[in-house]
Amino acid sequence: MKRRTFSITTLGLALACGMSATTAFAQTKWDLATAYPATNFHTENLAQLVSDVDKATGGKFKITLHANAALFKAPEIKRAVQGGQAQMGEILLANFQNEWQLFGADGLPFLADSYDASKKLYNAQKPFLDKKLGEQGMKLLYSVPWPPQGIFTKKPLASAADLKGIKWRAYSPATARIAELVGAQPVTVQQAELSQALATGVVEATMTSGATGVDSKLYESLKYYYDTQAWLPKNAVMVNKKAFDALDKASQDALLKAAADAETRGWAQSAKVNTDTIAKLKANGMSIEAPPAALKADMAKVGDAMLKEWLEKAGPDGKALVDAYRK
Repeated sequence: MKRRTFSITTLGLALACGMSATTAFAQTKWDLATAYPATNFHTENLAQLVSDVDKATGGKFKITLHANAALFKAPEIKRAVQGGQAQMGEILLANFQNEWQLFGADGLPFLADSYDASKKLYNAQKPFLDKKLGEQGMKLLYSVPWPPQGIFTKKPLASAADLKGIKWRAYSPATARIAELVGAQPVTVQQAELSQALATGVVEATMTSGATGVDSKLYESLKYYYDTQAWLPKNAVMVNKKAFDALDKASQDALLKAAADAETRGWAQSAKVNTDTIAKLKANGMSIEAPPAALKADMAKVGDAMLKEWLEKAGPDGKALVDAYRK
């Protein structure tokens, strides 16, 4: 009798251990790569998504967020997700315009210069993004814009002529092309290295958002911010399609729900960050300026030239996107 009790107990322990091992094995773990600091609103939004997925799946689906280019640098993240080195990543779409022109639609100066216009452009762009990323083995989860872009400089600007020869930080093909059109000297510098580039004189001006201005403490090296509201470039969060398809239905649903919530939350956060960061720049001694009429006219010409160039390169899909946006 004792022997039988021992056998049953032993069997029970074995089954319990087996169940425990199965439970541990069933947990899915993903890596999420982003190039922005943990304190950036995009990254905070991702952190909330990670938490939402964890709660919705009862800890079964764990996503580890790697901020500030800790896992992959900004230009490497798309390829890493595409190749499966990271299951999930965040990119600035405009960074990949040279690969496919439609990635850079929201980086065209003055095409969409408000949140409402940016949302309309995104709605026109999204079917093309879904198709392209799908062809590349990825799935778009959501997209959130940066606040409107302005010009940060060391010296005051009256017109585009004041930018001639200046060392201009470029972070995308569009920002590099703007530099060329105004006669500035484009220097490619990623956000994680921007503070050092400014401190060492590698960069003297840049066109970016107030959020980046605060993140990189641009007020420590630059004095003026011209609120041109030139465009609202978007970050896109995407996943490796095979990794997504391998998830159980409950985990897929949890991720898609968290992504939809992150998109809604992110757009609202972006608008709030725009107001808050401009106030912070001003509080830290930066002069916030409306662009002078001559500068505004000069930059509008730059926008017209770049749209024409982009349409020539983008072909029928580019025309279809812009037509859909302008309806």
